[in-house]
Amino acid sequence: MTSDRVLERVLEATQSTFNSVLHEYRPRLQVREIGRVKSVGEGIARVSGLPNLKIDELLKFPGNLFGIAFNLDPDEIGVILLGDSDRLEAGDEVYRTGNELKVPVGESLLGRAIDATGRSLDGGEPIQVEERRSIEREAPAIMDRAPVTVPLQTGLKVVDALIPVGRGQRELIVGDRQTGKTAIALDTIVNQRDKNAICIYCAIAQRNSAVAKAVSKLHESGAMDYTIAVVAGGEDPPGLQYITPYAATTMGEYFMERGHDVLVVYDDLTRHAWAYRELSLLLRRPPGREAYPGDIFYIHSRMLERSTHLRDELGGGSLTALPIVETQAQNISAYIPTNLISITDGQIYLSPDLFQKAVLPAVDVGKSVSRVGGKTQLAAYSHVSGDLRLSYSQFQEVEVFARFGTQLDEDTRQTLQRGRRVREIFKQPESQPIPVAEQIAVLMAANEGIFDDIPLDRIEDAENAVRERTIDRHPDLCDRIENSEKLSDDDRQSLVEVAGDAIAPFLDDNEVENSADND
Repeated sequence: MTSDRVLERVLEATQSTFNSVLHEYRPRLQVREIGRVKSVGEGIARVSGLPNLKIDELLKFPGNLFGIAFNLDPDEIGVILLGDSDRLEAGDEVYRTGNELKVPVGESLLGRAIDATGRSLDGGEPIQVEERRSIEREAPAIMDRAPVTVPLQTGLKVVDALIPVGRGQRELIVGDRQTGKTAIALDTIVNQRDKNAICIYCAIAQRNSAVAKAVSKLHESGAMDYTIAVVAGGEDPPGLQYITPYAATTMGEYFMERGHDVLVVYDDLTRHAWAYRELSLLLRRPPGREAYPGDIFYIHSRMLERSTHLRDELGGGSLTALPIVETQAQNISAYIPTNLISITDGQIYLSPDLFQKAVLPAVDVGKSVSRVGGKTQLAAYSHVSGDLRLSYSQFQEVEVFARFGTQLDEDTRQTLQRGRRVREIFKQPESQPIPVAEQIAVLMAANEGIFDDIPLDRIEDAENAVRERTIDRHPDLCDRIENSEKLSDDDRQSLVEVAGDAIAPFLDDNEVENSADND
């Protein structure tokens, strides 16, 4: 058979297929509403037409630009734009999509840096979308929730011992600018390695260099393997900044409903409130206190209420929230901080005074609290946390009066001596989380006064020696501590003896130094 004949038969078959498809096709009339742009502002647009539009419905503008219906006024519609509006002009057509904004969810997002709409920001391959979900979802019902009893270990001694965080809890991180708020959140993410947890770092209106540094830190520590970075930069439109934390929460709920423990860090909600205030003022919503709209409390509460621990029948997953809020001049009673304090289950307060004294992390134990408390702590912490908090609080009060140079009795000097060493023990470098068993060994030694005779500049070395000796001598005991078993009196005595042996060389060095000084 010639090639011409073969080609003729192929063309005949193709034509026959086209004819059959056209014969079966029945065109359907569809109503499509089209509006017009009346005016364009910084991050917002006013649109006319679209009489059947619904609140929060997604709208499509020319140039593949999208927006969300925000105000439904009688004469016009206020729209918040989710992209660059430089090319948008009055008179451009606007189309209804009939849908609300949905974001991609799924395991393909792990290890990636994306924006709230799912676009890749890390230069990698396009995201393979498995499923899309709405950014606005109802919080789980009360009967679907279980008590918060499992700890979320941060790896920071001062937090895990005195301000415990549970899986499913909402713990606020609050403090002035440049006091280490993000560092605590990132260290908590780093500490979730090998703990069957999914982490989401949500950066809202941060400097691009700061976000790049944070993501780089997570990459270097290997934490990006189980982390999603959802980013809205400071140069992005306020509409994108506004929806970003809701998108991050939706991504976390996907894993929670599949039985995973999820940690979401919102960095930070002060800037999120600023973005919402900017949009509200541009769209002429009535301003209230500090020019914030009246529903500023609601935008955060409806998001943080989605953090919970689900019942076992629903998979037993959890969503833990670590929102960050920035204060001005230590004014913890400002509008947005007090709103968030009333929504969350406690706060970790970072003091600029401690930061300036190089006490890092700069956690102010007196102003920090966890309303879930010891219910989420491993059993071994009960042997150290109560006495430690009491003695440390007493030290802080006595230290203030000791500055006046008054005569101090022996008990007061002992309180000061131990308190200064406990404060040194609470210091911890960034990106170096400490396992639970090692924390317990060090804190128990501090409670028993083992570090009292060691010079302050040798405390760090002595602490490391105690940690290493505990791991070498009692690996079985370390495993039992990790498994939340209670410590017996013999276990406690063993930890104290090991700590005493570990610091013996430091005491000998101290005696040599003292004798040399006396000579």
